[in-house]
Amino acid sequence: MTVPLTPRAGAARALFAACLLAGSALLTGCVSPMYLDTATKEVPVADMKKVANPKPVQLNFEFLTRGAPAAAVTNFLKDAVTTQVAESGLFAPAGSGTPAGILMISLNNVKIGDDPTGKAFVTGMTFGLAGTAVTDGYECTVSYLPAGQGKPIVKMARHAIHVTIGNASPPATAGKPMEHELAIKTMTHEVLSNALRDLSLDPAFNP
Repeated sequence: MTVPLTPRAGAARALFAACLLAGSALLTGCVSPMYLDTATKEVPVADMKKVANPKPVQLNFEFLTRGAPAAAVTNFLKDAVTTQVAESGLFAPAGSGTPAGILMISLNNVKIGDDPTGKAFVTGMTFGLAGTAVTDGYECTVSYLPAGQGKPIVKMARHAIHVTIGNASPPATAGKPMEHELAIKTMTHEVLSNALRDLSLDPAFNP
């Protein structure tokens, strides 16, 4: 996998992780720990189809916010994504030969549950006495294009992160509270594991 990685300072990592959620949550100053939605769970490597002779691949990863590239968050997550792809066993390690295909992974932060009532705004005006919960969705798209082929194999998996603002409780589907940076990395690992599993099980996948 040929992915140049740019290390980020710890302070910058924490900042970008915290800024992934809705702006209304950050403006109030009353953001709780994050809660991963329990509907999406990690898929272990053992549940992925074994590849007898994995080949190297050119890996491209990008984080998006509402479809717009977010370079800082891409850099924050790139190491973890690269490591997870290598450990999946679906492709050979970087530097083991000429890439035999292109693997494109995108993680798009999408809005879930618009707030037409202005409840989040009220929370801010009352300094947290009135509470609300905000949910951000994440769509992970994995696209694998083997060398010499014109049509990629595309798989998508979804996840969500909840956060409470002010005096509010997380939704019933929320898991245990997590520190922001850990929540973002755990969400990425879980949703990508689902997409990679689906890719491995596709009959057309023969790297």
